[in-house]
Amino acid sequence: MSPLSAWMSWEGGVDLVASTGPDMDQPNVIVHVGRLTHTPSGSSPAGMILYAPHGMPPLAMGFIAGDPKVGAYFGPNIFAGTPFENAPHHAAVIDVTTGEDWCAAHIQMEGLVIETRLEKLGPLELVHREATDLPFVQTAIEAAAASATLRINGEDIALHLPPKGLAGGAPAVWSPTGMYTR
Repeated sequence: MSPLSAWMSWEGGVDLVASTGPDMDQPNVIVHVGRLTHTPSGSSPAGMILYAPHGMPPLAMGFIAGDPKVGAYFGPNIFAGTPFENAPHHAAVIDVTTGEDWCAAHIQMEGLVIETRLEKLGPLELVHREATDLPFVQTAIEAAAASATLRINGEDIALHLPPKGLAGGAPAVWSPTGMYTR
């Protein structure tokens, strides 16, 4: 067994990867947050965000957290060797809510209010994904969503879900708990 160099875990994860146009090769929307995220640097609501309107530079990109130490941990530790390694971290207030077959995230950060809702959740499944395109191993419990919505500063944003998300699973999932390790 090899020793761990970095880890993080979460409770109450909402994960959305999408594009705002059907002709896009890469997603321009990532909302990946946890109600509570644990790292060696501390625990806080935290996650990763990307929103780049179709054909425009990002309005939001990087790691978000209520605790700046937690936000600063992700890039150099979990995402080292990826385009997110040197991504900035931003202060944010993150609220995750759930219902019988839906979950939602409400994120407030400087100049932006981001709201997403994932609906028609499937059954919970245990997943284990080895490091491939991303440099960490993922173990989690997750339920795929059949539909997703996104609002930025009160404006509905059209979404197109790709066949799979960045880690290889569904592009929109509720994850009650899980972890990344490297």
